[in-house]
Amino acid sequence: MSPVLLLLALLSAAVRSAAVGRSWGTLYPRSLATNPWEKRDSGRDGDYLTGIKRLRRLYCNVGIGFHLQVSPDGKITGVHTENRYSLLEISTVERGVVTLFGVQSGLFVAMNSKGKLYGSSHFNNECKFKENLLSNNYNAYESSAHPGMYIGLSKTGRTKKGNRVTPAMTVTHFLPRI
Repeated sequence: MSPVLLLLALLSAAVRSAAVGRSWGTLYPRSLATNPWEKRDSGRDGDYLTGIKRLRRLYCNVGIGFHLQVSPDGKITGVHTENRYSLLEISTVERGVVTLFGVQSGLFVAMNSKGKLYGSSHFNNECKFKENLLSNNYNAYESSAHPGMYIGLSKTGRTKKGNRVTPAMTVTHFLPRI
């Protein structure tokens, strides 16, 4: 008998003797024992993005192109050239839900019930936005507190009311830039 066949015979005998009195699931890891078509428990992975912070500038390619900025007085506008007020910290608070924090101004981007953007010094429910990836690889930011209202910039760099824009309009398309 060749050494390879002898080794295979010994290995199979060892596996058979180890399998006596054990269930199939204890011999193999759970990931290998489950069927790929079975629904997996995603509850344990639900918070895997929570707390991740990204420093980005949100660029909107409308008009001459604008970066979203948060001024220290709480005004949200678009500015053509990058500056210290256009640097935002995008932080995940839930799966698909983020906050936008102006690093230099120290204010959160928030949207009130009328769709107006403002800078908030305290985190509240109006500071949460659903980050939707669009088919053109841009993102649209929908208010979590007021569904159907989106962040948008006009062709002159002013903010548009959230209830007057839709994700189909390019004024709501933002590209996170480093």
